[in-house]
Amino acid sequence: MAETPHQPAEGLLNSLKNLTVTLIAIIHTRLELLSTDLEEGRERFISLLAMAFVSLFSLCFGAVLLTILVVVVFWDTHRLLVLGSLTGLFLITGAVLGAVVVSKLKSMPRMFEASLAELIKDHQEIDIDR
Repeated sequence: MAETPHQPAEGLLNSLKNLTVTLIAIIHTRLELLSTDLEEGRERFISLLAMAFVSLFSLCFGAVLLTILVVVVFWDTHRLLVLGSLTGLFLITGAVLGAVVVSKLKSMPRMFEASLAELIKDHQEIDIDR
């Protein structure tokens, strides 16, 4: 009979241990998912940034060389008209591409989207259990 009072305490202790182990496993899984989301976001951002810089440099260098070429070709006849036209073309192109970049940045997937979805599922399951 002396062992009966210890059994509920041991059962409660085992339940608390199991709950702690489960909570640690859940936290570990969520942290791994968060880490993966961070890595993917960082790689996507670095790739996009590198491509943007190379593209911008190439376009600017090409535009300067093209402008010089066209102005030299029309030097004797319509050099001011050509310079004005090319300036307008470059300004319009820059504005359009700037708008496209802003649009792409706004449509990028939200960071930690998968992690947040899993946390919402966890929260819903906890609410169901109550």
